[in-house]
Amino acid sequence: MLDDQALMQALNSTPVADGRRQDLWRDDHEVDRWAREHGGLGGEEERRWLRTARDALQAVESGASVESDESAEPRLLRVLADVRKVPRPGASGIEWHLEVPPERRLAVELVLAWADVKERMPGRLRPCGNPECRLFLLDRSRANTARWCSMKTCGNRLKARRHQARTRETPRPE
Repeated sequence: MLDDQALMQALNSTPVADGRRQDLWRDDHEVDRWAREHGGLGGEEERRWLRTARDALQAVESGASVESDESAEPRLLRVLADVRKVPRPGASGIEWHLEVPPERRLAVELVLAWADVKERMPGRLRPCGNPECRLFLLDRSRANTARWCSMKTCGNRLKARRHQARTRETPRPE
């Protein structure tokens, strides 16, 4: 099963660089590399399902639709169609086995990892507070107050902009 780190890699595979949205999964070799690192086989069908799941999850978490007119829910339902979790008794108790076509397995695991995070850590997965950023963060802080994907980049930029705006607005003594 995929973990939180794999989920965040997938969600954050469309960063903004130099003001332009990048898609790290646009390159088939990059998606195949990610898939193989996480137990996948690579290939056209697996890539298509992974991109569908990622785009739908990004849309759900950002509260916006992705470039298509279709909402995220039908795309997630297609990824999860006819998937079953089947119990198998073993020496250590019950193990749950996922029954899904092989080309869709990683996409289903991605959606299940997202659902697991939403259940275990409600309200902690969210988009970066920088409106120009397309990354997501998983807030592990005790107070659940993290706002940016990175304090070094987005946090400092926004704080610097606010400071500059305040200093421009404040009249200087003559």
